[in-house]
Amino acid sequence: MTRRDRRESGRLMLISPERVFYAGLLGRPRKRTSGGYNIYTAIDEHLTITQGGSELVGEIALVPPYVPHNVECKHPSIICLVIEPETVQPAAMAKLSERISGPAASEFALRIRAAYDNLRLQDRRAGFTTQELDLLLFGELLPDRNIDRRIKCAASRLNNFSGGNMTAADCAASVGLSSSRFLHLFKEQTGVSFRAYRAWKRARHLLHFVNEDINLAHLAQDIGYPDSTHFSHSIRRFYGLQPRAIFSGSRDLAIYRSDPGVLDHARFPQARP
Repeated sequence: MTRRDRRESGRLMLISPERVFYAGLLGRPRKRTSGGYNIYTAIDEHLTITQGGSELVGEIALVPPYVPHNVECKHPSIICLVIEPETVQPAAMAKLSERISGPAASEFALRIRAAYDNLRLQDRRAGFTTQELDLLLFGELLPDRNIDRRIKCAASRLNNFSGGNMTAADCAASVGLSSSRFLHLFKEQTGVSFRAYRAWKRARHLLHFVNEDINLAHLAQDIGYPDSTHFSHSIRRFYGLQPRAIFSGSRDLAIYRSDPGVLDHARFPQARP
């Protein structure tokens, strides 16, 4: 499928280390546990979020990181914004959650739908900035989270998986900390364990390739999964869908990156015979 065909489908994803904006098929996911703040917006009518024993029906909803939940809607497609928790102040996200669940909910949903209409008419091959996306979606910038520079540096290394299994010891050594001190500081600064954070970032990295004609077993190996079983289990846990279902539903998805040159596709499985 050509880039033009994908643009004309109306299904798109903008992806950066800080944000993912997705407008496309929802599929029939099981329970999912995303590592980011997820803001779901119905393209038409309403959506239903089931979280724990509660059910929320509305045009828009925010689900915090690592909270198991289900998403359903009558329309086959949905809009979802994922905000990485280490990049925004928790207090600001708590306030945003209150606003989204309050009287301003319809206004937020309308603004996000308008942003989607704006984005699908553009060709974002030149890239985009997180600030530009935040202004388009919220009319303001979300405040940055103040994180220890050593943890921020180590965390940034986990945004790109190009083979191998980056360990806590590797990250600790790179910033001049002992493993035990690094693990303690990492959880203190990010709110999540290194292991959980790495698992989410690995699964998130998959999104760069979901519209590619690619060998999934090779991809799993190249982004650090020990085998196909671990790969399928992890992706299903985070997204509620099997990897093959995600790729099948993303063939006409246009993907735009904040830095279009950040990935060297020659390093990845589609280059293999």
